[in-house]
Amino acid sequence: MLFEDTYYTIEKPSEGLFRDRGSKFLAYAYPLNSENELKNHLTQLKSLHPKANHHCWAMRLSIDRSVFRLNDDGEPSGTAGRPILNTLLSRDLTNIAIIVVRYFGGTLLGVPGLINAYKSATEDALQQAVIIEKTVNDIYTIEFDYLQMNDVMKIIKDDNLTIISQIFDNDCSIQLSIRKTQVNQSLSKLDKLSTVVKYNYSL
Repeated sequence: MLFEDTYYTIEKPSEGLFRDRGSKFLAYAYPLNSENELKNHLTQLKSLHPKANHHCWAMRLSIDRSVFRLNDDGEPSGTAGRPILNTLLSRDLTNIAIIVVRYFGGTLLGVPGLINAYKSATEDALQQAVIIEKTVNDIYTIEFDYLQMNDVMKIIKDDNLTIISQIFDNDCSIQLSIRKTQVNQSLSKLDKLSTVVKYNYSL
């Protein structure tokens, strides 16, 4: 299978709501770049909803969608984090976290009721979200002689590369974001310029 160089996530945070027999399920969806961001969102929601009974969540990170974690936060095992995660899987979303805050309404919902509630709250938050497609890019820094400037800039323009930062002096350096499927093509063009000194890869 070819490497996929696009993925789907949400543009900005969104919220959803589901009620069942007095219980209230508030879902918060966040775009995510690291697990630390998830911790911050959890801390915020716990101070916003100190009287809530549960703060259950699931997250999915990384472009190959391989990193995921979930937490039932005291609900019966498999009734909260798993249905939230399954909703993300079925929508093929990554780099996202969903936290569902539950206020208990006095009536036990049972396992099927809980699974349905966490899934429905999650789906509502995703319905309110703007789903966006992003490309997977690698970051390279290229260094070259000032005299090569026009040649280098022509390749950047022709290949539609994104400049992140640049330093122009006797020795020049440009940091570029290159779409992963395009890296070999663009670097081989730069290789042909005799005085491109080197490029460094970083993420």
